Amino acid sequence: MEILAFGVQADEKPLIERAFPAPHEVRCLDVFLNEDTAPIAAGHEVISTSVNADLGAPVLEALAAGGTRMIAQRSTGFNNIDLDVAERLGMTVARVSYYSPHSVAEFAWTLAMAVNRRVVRASTRTRDFDFRLDGLMGRDLHGRTVGVLGTGKIGEAFTRIAHGFGMRLLGWDIAENPACMELGMTYVPKDRLLADSDLVSLHLPLMRETRHLIDAAALKSMKDDAILVNSSRGGLIDSAALVAELREGRFTGVGLDVYEAEAGLFFLDKSLEAISDDTLARLVTFPNVLVTSHQAYYTEDAVGQIVEATVRNVLDYSAGRRSENVLVPRS
Repeated sequence: MEILAFGVQADEKPLIERAFPAPHEVRCLDVFLNEDTAPIAAGHEVISTSVNADLGAPVLEALAAGGTRMIAQRSTGFNNIDLDVAERLGMTVARVSYYSPHSVAEFAWTLAMAVNRRVVRASTRTRDFDFRLDGLMGRDLHGRTVGVLGTGKIGEAFTRIAHGFGMRLLGWDIAENPACMELGMTYVPKDRLLADSDLVSLHLPLMRETRHLIDAAALKSMKDDAILVNSSRGGLIDSAALVAELREGRFTGVGLDVYEAEAGLFFLDKSLEAISDDTLARLVTFPNVLVTSHQAYYTEDAVGQIVEATVRNVLDYSAGRRSENVLVPRS
């Protein structure tokens, strides 16, 4: 069986190509799956997709018409997939339910420290042999308060690092994590967490209930000199509302590894094109904002685990097995 993998980055291509055992073969494409590229999958029973693939109803129907029966998504998130339509079409859908939480947690801290200590500005200056310290003053995080929205595996890993910094720990989630509580975390209502925290980090899935969880009101409730970090899903933050607050001169720093309209932008080279997204164009101009291209998960360890899980998902489908990774079972 030949598996067609969409949206494969150059660094992960050799990992994917080596991972599938005979008689299975994989063909890697750097293009992302959408309505325009869906016809490429014709004749492939199994395809693999990235988190920025468009798996809405029109794409799923095109895939099904072309003979695709199984989708193996190489991510934990699946908000880009219309599961109801996939089930109606008799398609099996699987994801990667777990990979190294340290990859994302460590990168979230990279963003937090970079905006706090003005690392990007300092690096730009020194390349021009400008070694002044004006405008580069940061703050000690030791003794300050961190608010962690979402305390699952990644949130827990982030909290352990915060504990190492000697920070006061506040958490918010639908269920309390005993491991975080052992570290000294206090669970509080979201409004209190936002109001009391010097650093707020988001580690939540994107669902109907969490979309724009950080909206205009939530942003206004935060400290003027707070740091906000999002390495989860872009839709958790109302980007237009964030721009409005930044224009008022608020927040010490904002670190974003995700953006709510990133599909069709992130993972692609748009350097020679005009960007029509006014909100993103405005975000990247603020000196206290750092935007990266959804790379928090992108370590050898995490990508290796993602590939291994994807291979298992395909092999399970072929053998008629079902695992915890299956979102829509084989009909």
